[in-house]
Amino acid sequence: MEVYFDNAATTRVLDSVKDIVVKTMTVDYGNAAAKHRKGMEAELYVREARRTIADTLKVQEKEILFTSGGSESNNMALIGAALANKRAGRHIITTSVEHPSVYNPLAYLEELGFEVTVLPVDHNGHISLEELGSAVRPDTILVSVMYVNNEVGAVEPIEEIAKVIKGKNKNTLFHVDGIQAYGKYVIRPNKQGMDLLSASGHKLHGPKGVGFLYIRSGVKVKPMIYGGGQQNNMRSGTENVPGIAGLGAAAKEMYTDHQEKIRRIAELKDYMIDRLRELEDTVVNSKKGDGSAPQIVSVSFEGVRSEVLLHALEDKGIYVSSGSACSSHHPAISGTLKGIGVSPRLLESTIRISFGIFNTREEVDYCIGVLKELLPVLRKYRRG
Repeated sequence: MEVYFDNAATTRVLDSVKDIVVKTMTVDYGNAAAKHRKGMEAELYVREARRTIADTLKVQEKEILFTSGGSESNNMALIGAALANKRAGRHIITTSVEHPSVYNPLAYLEELGFEVTVLPVDHNGHISLEELGSAVRPDTILVSVMYVNNEVGAVEPIEEIAKVIKGKNKNTLFHVDGIQAYGKYVIRPNKQGMDLLSASGHKLHGPKGVGFLYIRSGVKVKPMIYGGGQQNNMRSGTENVPGIAGLGAAAKEMYTDHQEKIRRIAELKDYMIDRLRELEDTVVNSKKGDGSAPQIVSVSFEGVRSEVLLHALEDKGIYVSSGSACSSHHPAISGTLKGIGVSPRLLESTIRISFGIFNTREEVDYCIGVLKELLPVLRKYRRG
């Protein structure tokens, strides 16, 4: 039996996505900037995807900028907004549990002379609204907060955060890394106070190599790619029509009967948490309910190194993660796990299980059965 429980890293594409990607690569394969019929056909796919995504967010179509994925969206939001608004100030605020595609661009901005304040989180993975309010200054130009944490699934109170920021400085921009949230939540940037929102196609059963950045009308962001002036001079380069069309198809399908899809994923997550609690010396780091995302479970197994368990599960056809896929080639103790207060003895014994729309209860039962077999054996080899 093959069980894929690493959907926070990437997802299997939907059939509707596969079909439109193939069609735009083999039939309607024109360059969307070309003036002939083939180009115009390709441009229609881009327009339709932009219309679909804008509708899921209830924003204007012109506010959607297509990118190569979540990392580019985050980089453009942070570096582009900081450089465009540096005359208003050089102070930026973020949290201690952000993705590398947020904290590495911020490190780069620090090299350019920007000042970055990093807010801690509590044991639930949430920042303090009071600390945030105290940190916002007249020269704070940008605040960046992750909607859903990619390791433990903690959900930040985005609308409340926006109210605090704008209450202290109405000119401060609010960027939200929504890469693990888009497709899982009904997101309304205008209502929730977002100025910038990043998303990625392959987290919601769409293609890899494509994403978008929502930029609220009137927000100044400097382009990072210059060339032929595509997308209103905001991101030059030939549009990735198959990727964009596939992203649009994934967004359309995920937000059709959305509540039912997410209810089913959340039920699987809660069922997994209940079954994991049957296991000895096991600590579940993710929560049930509204304060935690429907698709992510972080769990620690005392006395078993996560990399060892990951490969033992792989031998049984079960695929999980030992952390963020984007940082797996640079192993280090997770700042997120430290931030929420996971016991030091468990920091190297934690895996992430994440669900998508194709997973089943039978797969959960199979995984628990395998863990019950493996854990006693692996714990025999624990370090003294």
